[in-house]
Amino acid sequence: MRRYGKNPDEDDVRVRPDRRGSRPRSRNRPKHEDAAEGFVLTIDRGRITCLVQERTVTAMKARELGRKGIVVGDRVAVVGDVSGDPGTLARIVRVEERTSVLRRTADDDDPYERVVVANADQLAIVTALADPPPRPRLVDRCLVAAYDGGLDPLLVLTKSDLAPADELLESYAPLGVRAVACNRDELATGEGAAHVLDLLTDRVTAFVGHSGVGKTTLVNALVPERQRATGEVNVVTGRGRHTTTSALALPLPDDKGWVIDTPGVRSFGLAHVDPSRVIHAFPDLEPGTADCPRNCSHDEPDCALDAWVAGGHADPARLASLRRLLATRERREGD
Repeated sequence: MRRYGKNPDEDDVRVRPDRRGSRPRSRNRPKHEDAAEGFVLTIDRGRITCLVQERTVTAMKARELGRKGIVVGDRVAVVGDVSGDPGTLARIVRVEERTSVLRRTADDDDPYERVVVANADQLAIVTALADPPPRPRLVDRCLVAAYDGGLDPLLVLTKSDLAPADELLESYAPLGVRAVACNRDELATGEGAAHVLDLLTDRVTAFVGHSGVGKTTLVNALVPERQRATGEVNVVTGRGRHTTTSALALPLPDDKGWVIDTPGVRSFGLAHVDPSRVIHAFPDLEPGTADCPRNCSHDEPDCALDAWVAGGHADPARLASLRRLLATRERREGD
Protein backbone atom coordinates (compact mmCIF):
# COMPACT_ATOMS: atom_id res chain seq x y z
CA MET A 1 0.00 0.00 0.00
CA ARG A 2 1.30 3.40 -0.92
CA ARG A 3 2.08 5.71 1.95
CA TYR A 4 1.61 9.42 1.38
CA GLY A 5 4.26 11.75 2.56
CA LYS A 6 4.26 15.42 3.24
CA ASN A 7 2.74 16.27 -0.12
CA PRO A 8 -0.41 14.19 -0.63
CA ASP A 9 -1.94 16.49 -3.27
CA GLU A 10 -1.64 13.97 -6.07
CA ASP A 11 -4.32 12.91 -8.47
CA ASP A 12 -4.47 9.36 -7.22
CA VAL A 13 -5.24 10.24 -3.61
CA ARG A 14 -8.46 8.42 -2.73
CA VAL A 15 -10.93 10.13 -0.43
CA ARG A 16 -13.50 7.90 1.21
CA PRO A 17 -16.98 9.47 0.77
CA ASP A 18 -19.10 10.14 3.83
CA ARG A 19 -22.07 7.76 3.56
CA ARG A 20 -24.11 10.05 5.79
CA GLY A 21 -23.77 12.89 3.32
CA SER A 22 -22.37 16.31 3.95
CA ARG A 23 -23.32 18.02 7.14
CA PRO A 24 -23.22 21.72 7.96
CA ARG A 25 -20.31 22.70 10.13
CA SER A 26 -22.35 25.32 11.97
CA ARG A 27 -24.27 24.40 15.13
CA ASN A 28 -26.79 27.12 14.35
CA ARG A 29 -29.97 25.48 13.15
CA PRO A 30 -32.77 27.23 11.26
CA LYS A 31 -35.30 28.93 13.54
CA HIS A 32 -38.21 28.25 11.18
CA GLU A 33 -39.82 31.55 12.08
CA ASP A 34 -42.22 31.18 9.15
CA ALA A 35 -43.48 27.76 10.30
CA ALA A 36 -47.24 27.24 10.40
CA GLU A 37 -48.99 26.39 13.66
CA GLY A 38 -50.45 22.90 13.88
CA PHE A 39 -52.53 20.84 16.29
CA VAL A 40 -51.82 17.08 16.40
CA LEU A 41 -54.99 15.06 15.74
CA THR A 42 -53.65 11.51 15.61
CA ILE A 43 -50.48 9.50 15.02
CA ASP A 44 -50.21 6.30 13.00
CA ARG A 45 -46.94 4.47 12.35
CA GLY A 46 -44.80 7.58 12.30
CA ARG A 47 -47.21 9.65 10.25
CA ILE A 48 -48.65 12.56 12.21
CA THR A 49 -51.97 14.07 11.20
CA CYS A 50 -52.23 17.75 12.11
CA LEU A 51 -54.78 20.50 11.74
CA VAL A 52 -53.01 23.41 10.05
CA GLN A 53 -55.00 26.49 9.07
CA GLU A 54 -58.24 24.47 8.96
CA ARG A 55 -56.58 21.88 6.70
CA THR A 56 -55.68 18.30 7.59
CA VAL A 57 -51.98 17.84 6.90
CA THR A 58 -49.87 14.69 7.09
CA ALA A 59 -46.42 15.28 8.54
CA MET A 60 -43.42 13.50 9.97
CA LYS A 61 -41.09 14.44 12.79
CA ALA A 62 -38.02 16.35 11.64
CA ARG A 63 -34.68 14.73 12.26
CA GLU A 64 -33.53 17.69 14.32
CA LEU A 65 -36.12 16.88 17.02
CA GLY A 66 -34.15 13.77 17.90
CA ARG A 67 -35.87 11.61 20.52
CA LYS A 68 -38.40 14.25 21.49
CA GLY A 69 -41.81 12.62 21.42
CA ILE A 70 -44.98 13.98 19.84
CA VAL A 71 -48.44 13.05 21.11
CA VAL A 72 -52.04 13.90 20.32
CA GLY A 73 -52.90 17.37 21.55
CA ASP A 74 -49.45 18.82 20.97
CA ARG A 75 -49.13 22.28 19.45
CA VAL A 76 -46.42 22.07 16.81
CA ALA A 77 -44.60 24.13 14.18
CA VAL A 78 -44.93 22.71 10.66
CA VAL A 79 -42.89 23.51 7.55
CA GLY A 80 -42.88 22.24 3.99
CA ASP A 81 -45.99 21.39 2.01
CA VAL A 82 -48.93 22.25 4.27
CA SER A 83 -51.52 22.21 1.48
CA GLY A 84 -53.01 18.94 2.74
CA ASP A 85 -53.15 17.56 -0.80
CA PRO A 86 -52.99 13.75 -1.20
CA GLY A 87 -49.44 12.45 -1.30
CA THR A 88 -47.88 15.52 0.34
CA LEU A 89 -45.76 15.32 3.46
CA ALA A 90 -44.78 18.18 5.76
CA ARG A 91 -42.25 18.29 8.61
CA ILE A 92 -42.75 19.06 12.28
CA VAL A 93 -39.75 21.07 13.40
CA ARG A 94 -40.81 22.22 16.85
CA VAL A 95 -43.09 21.12 19.70
CA GLU A 96 -44.42 24.03 21.69
CA GLU A 97 -44.37 24.04 25.49
CA ARG A 98 -47.16 21.92 26.94
CA THR A 99 -49.70 23.36 29.37
CA SER A 100 -50.69 19.94 30.76
CA VAL A 101 -49.63 16.34 30.31
CA LEU A 102 -51.49 13.11 31.04
CA ARG A 103 -48.96 10.37 31.80
CA ARG A 104 -49.14 6.73 32.77
CA THR A 105 -46.82 3.77 33.19
CA ALA A 106 -47.54 0.17 32.30
CA ASP A 107 -47.54 -0.72 36.00
CA ASP A 108 -46.20 0.60 39.27
CA ASP A 109 -42.84 -1.11 38.75
CA ASP A 110 -42.26 0.32 35.26
CA PRO A 111 -39.82 3.26 35.34
CA TYR A 112 -40.77 4.42 31.84
CA GLU A 113 -43.64 6.87 31.69
CA ARG A 114 -45.79 7.23 28.60
CA VAL A 115 -47.39 10.52 27.65
CA VAL A 116 -50.98 9.82 26.61
CA VAL A 117 -52.27 13.29 25.77
CA ALA A 118 -50.87 16.83 25.87
CA ASN A 119 -52.52 20.21 26.43
CA ALA A 120 -55.91 18.86 27.55
CA ASP A 121 -57.91 20.99 29.97
CA GLN A 122 -59.99 18.16 31.35
CA LEU A 123 -59.85 14.40 31.88
CA ALA A 124 -63.17 12.60 31.49
CA ILE A 125 -62.89 9.32 33.41
CA VAL A 126 -65.50 7.04 31.88
CA THR A 127 -66.70 4.05 33.88
CA ALA A 128 -69.72 1.79 33.49
CA LEU A 129 -72.04 1.14 36.40
CA ALA A 130 -72.49 -2.45 35.20
CA ASP A 131 -71.38 -4.76 32.38
CA PRO A 132 -68.49 -4.46 33.18
CA PRO A 133 -68.78 -3.48 36.86
CA PRO A 134 -67.05 -0.29 38.02
CA ARG A 135 -63.44 -0.46 39.16
CA PRO A 136 -63.04 2.33 41.74
CA ARG A 137 -59.30 1.74 42.11
CA LEU A 138 -58.76 2.45 38.42
CA VAL A 139 -60.89 5.59 38.74
CA ASP A 140 -58.78 6.68 41.72
CA ARG A 141 -55.61 6.17 39.74
CA CYS A 142 -56.93 8.26 36.86
CA LEU A 143 -57.82 10.99 39.35
CA VAL A 144 -54.27 11.00 40.71
CA ALA A 145 -52.87 11.22 37.15
CA ALA A 146 -55.25 14.11 36.37
CA TYR A 147 -54.24 16.07 39.47
CA ASP A 148 -50.56 15.38 38.81
CA GLY A 149 -50.80 16.42 35.15
CA GLY A 150 -52.76 19.62 35.67
CA LEU A 151 -56.10 18.43 34.27
CA ASP A 152 -59.53 18.97 35.81
CA PRO A 153 -61.21 15.59 36.39
CA LEU A 154 -64.73 14.77 35.22
CA LEU A 155 -66.43 11.50 36.17
CA VAL A 156 -68.72 10.11 33.45
CA LEU A 157 -70.87 7.15 34.50
CA THR A 158 -72.39 5.11 31.68
CA LYS A 159 -75.06 2.39 31.56
CA SER A 160 -77.09 3.91 34.38
CA ASP A 161 -80.03 1.88 33.07
CA LEU A 162 -78.33 -1.26 34.40
CA ALA A 163 -77.40 -0.05 37.91
CA PRO A 164 -77.95 3.07 40.06
CA ALA A 165 -75.23 5.71 40.24
CA ASP A 166 -75.95 7.00 43.76
CA GLU A 167 -73.44 4.90 45.69
CA LEU A 168 -70.53 5.64 43.38
CA LEU A 169 -71.37 9.34 43.21
CA GLU A 170 -71.52 9.50 47.00
CA SER A 171 -68.05 7.99 47.35
CA TYR A 172 -66.53 10.73 45.16
CA ALA A 173 -68.61 13.64 46.49
CA PRO A 174 -65.96 14.68 49.10
CA LEU A 175 -63.43 15.15 46.29
CA GLY A 176 -65.60 17.76 44.62
CA VAL A 177 -65.27 16.00 41.27
CA ARG A 178 -67.89 16.98 38.73
CA ALA A 179 -69.91 13.97 37.59
CA VAL A 180 -72.60 13.07 35.08
CA ALA A 181 -74.50 9.82 34.48
CA CYS A 182 -76.16 8.65 31.26
CA ASN A 183 -77.74 5.47 29.95
CA ARG A 184 -77.66 3.73 26.60
CA ASP A 185 -81.12 4.89 25.53
CA GLU A 186 -80.20 8.50 26.22
CA LEU A 187 -77.06 8.17 24.14
CA ALA A 188 -79.05 6.63 21.28
CA THR A 189 -81.46 9.57 21.23
CA GLY A 190 -78.78 12.20 21.84
CA GLU A 191 -80.22 13.35 25.17
CA GLY A 192 -77.44 11.78 27.22
CA ALA A 193 -74.79 13.29 24.95
CA ALA A 194 -76.33 16.72 25.49
CA HIS A 195 -75.88 16.38 29.27
CA VAL A 196 -72.20 15.53 28.80
CA LEU A 197 -71.68 18.16 26.12
CA ASP A 198 -72.57 20.92 28.57
CA LEU A 199 -69.50 19.96 30.62
CA LEU A 200 -67.17 19.88 27.61
CA THR A 201 -67.95 23.20 25.96
CA ASP A 202 -64.91 25.38 25.14
CA ARG A 203 -62.51 22.80 26.57
CA VAL A 204 -60.12 20.13 25.30
CA THR A 205 -61.22 16.94 27.04
CA ALA A 206 -59.38 13.62 27.00
CA PHE A 207 -61.51 10.51 27.52
CA VAL A 208 -60.00 7.57 29.39
CA GLY A 209 -61.46 4.35 30.70
CA HIS A 210 -61.04 0.60 30.52
CA SER A 211 -62.37 -1.36 27.58
CA GLY A 212 -66.09 -1.98 27.31
CA VAL A 213 -67.34 0.95 29.41
CA GLY A 214 -68.92 2.73 26.43
CA LYS A 215 -66.25 5.40 26.01
CA THR A 216 -66.17 5.32 22.22
CA THR A 217 -69.97 4.98 22.07
CA LEU A 218 -70.18 8.21 24.03
CA VAL A 219 -67.66 9.93 21.74
CA ASN A 220 -69.68 8.81 18.71
CA ALA A 221 -72.79 10.35 20.26
CA LEU A 222 -70.94 13.61 20.90
CA VAL A 223 -69.45 13.74 17.39
CA PRO A 224 -72.03 11.87 15.27
CA GLU A 225 -70.34 12.58 11.93
CA ARG A 226 -67.22 10.66 12.97
CA GLN A 227 -68.23 7.14 13.94
CA ARG A 228 -65.48 5.01 15.47
CA ALA A 229 -65.75 1.24 15.79
CA THR A 230 -67.20 -0.13 19.03
CA GLY A 231 -67.15 -3.58 20.60
CA GLU A 232 -69.00 -5.77 23.08
CA VAL A 233 -68.08 -6.98 26.55
CA ASN A 234 -66.76 -10.53 26.72
CA VAL A 235 -69.43 -12.59 28.50
CA VAL A 236 -66.80 -14.98 29.93
CA THR A 237 -64.22 -12.56 31.34
CA GLY A 238 -66.47 -9.55 31.84
CA ARG A 239 -63.90 -7.36 30.11
CA GLY A 240 -64.28 -5.22 27.06
CA ARG A 241 -62.44 -5.75 23.80
CA HIS A 242 -60.05 -3.11 22.48
CA THR A 243 -61.60 -1.36 19.49
CA THR A 244 -59.87 2.02 19.68
CA THR A 245 -56.20 1.46 18.85
CA SER A 246 -54.91 5.02 18.68
CA ALA A 247 -55.78 8.34 20.26
CA LEU A 248 -57.79 10.70 18.07
CA ALA A 249 -58.80 14.34 18.59
CA LEU A 250 -62.24 15.26 17.25
CA PRO A 251 -63.90 18.69 17.15
CA LEU A 252 -67.23 19.05 18.88
CA PRO A 253 -70.14 20.37 16.80
CA ASP A 254 -70.09 24.11 16.10
CA ASP A 255 -66.45 24.28 17.22
CA LYS A 256 -67.46 24.17 20.87
CA GLY A 257 -64.35 22.30 21.94
CA TRP A 258 -62.39 19.09 21.38
CA VAL A 259 -62.66 15.54 22.62
CA ILE A 260 -59.72 13.13 22.50
CA ASP A 261 -60.70 9.47 22.42
CA THR A 262 -57.93 7.21 23.75
CA PRO A 263 -57.53 3.42 23.61
CA GLY A 264 -59.08 1.48 26.49
CA VAL A 265 -56.73 0.69 29.36
CA ARG A 266 -56.54 -2.37 31.58
CA SER A 267 -53.99 -0.90 33.96
CA PHE A 268 -52.90 2.59 34.90
CA GLY A 269 -49.48 2.66 36.52
CA LEU A 270 -48.45 5.61 38.68
CA ALA A 271 -44.73 4.98 39.07
CA HIS A 272 -44.04 8.49 37.72
CA VAL A 273 -46.22 10.30 40.27
CA ASP A 274 -44.63 11.97 43.27
CA PRO A 275 -47.20 11.56 46.11
CA SER A 276 -46.27 14.99 47.46
CA ARG A 277 -47.85 16.58 44.37
CA VAL A 278 -51.26 15.00 44.92
CA ILE A 279 -51.89 17.27 47.91
CA HIS A 280 -52.06 20.26 45.52
CA ALA A 281 -55.50 19.05 44.45
CA PHE A 282 -56.76 19.58 48.01
CA PRO A 283 -56.45 23.33 48.71
CA ASP A 284 -58.43 22.97 51.94
CA LEU A 285 -55.90 20.45 53.28
CA GLU A 286 -52.64 21.76 51.84
CA PRO A 287 -52.08 24.52 54.46
CA GLY A 288 -52.29 21.87 57.17
CA THR A 289 -49.18 20.11 55.83
CA ALA A 290 -46.95 22.97 57.02
CA ASP A 291 -46.37 21.19 60.33
CA CYS A 292 -45.95 17.72 58.85
CA PRO A 293 -42.60 15.96 59.36
CA ARG A 294 -40.23 15.87 56.42
CA ASN A 295 -41.26 13.41 53.68
CA CYS A 296 -44.57 12.81 55.41
CA SER A 297 -46.76 10.31 53.57
CA HIS A 298 -49.87 11.99 55.06
CA ASP A 299 -50.95 8.62 56.38
CA GLU A 300 -48.79 8.17 59.47
CA PRO A 301 -49.18 8.89 63.21
CA ASP A 302 -47.24 12.18 63.14
CA CYS A 303 -49.13 13.65 60.16
CA ALA A 304 -50.31 17.18 60.97
CA LEU A 305 -53.42 16.80 58.83
CA ASP A 306 -55.22 14.94 61.63
CA ALA A 307 -54.90 17.98 63.90
CA TRP A 308 -55.83 20.28 61.01
CA VAL A 309 -59.08 18.40 60.42
CA ALA A 310 -59.78 18.07 64.15
CA GLY A 311 -59.48 21.85 64.40
CA GLY A 312 -62.37 22.24 61.99
CA HIS A 313 -60.34 23.53 59.03
CA ALA A 314 -61.48 20.76 56.65
CA ASP A 315 -64.01 17.98 56.31
CA PRO A 316 -62.77 14.58 57.62
CA ALA A 317 -64.18 12.98 54.48
CA ARG A 318 -61.76 15.03 52.40
CA LEU A 319 -58.78 13.70 54.37
CA ALA A 320 -60.08 10.16 53.97
CA SER A 321 -60.35 10.71 50.21
CA LEU A 322 -56.81 12.07 49.99
CA ARG A 323 -55.43 9.07 51.82
CA ARG A 324 -57.43 6.73 49.63
CA LEU A 325 -55.93 8.30 46.50
CA LEU A 326 -52.40 8.18 47.90
CA ALA A 327 -52.90 4.52 48.76
CA THR A 328 -53.72 3.67 45.15
CA ARG A 329 -49.99 3.63 44.38
CA GLU A 330 -49.65 0.74 46.82
CA ARG A 331 -52.53 -1.30 45.39
CA ARG A 332 -53.32 -2.78 42.02
CA GLU A 333 -56.41 -1.61 40.17
CA GLY A 334 -58.13 -4.96 40.57
CA ASP A 335 -57.67 -5.14 44.36
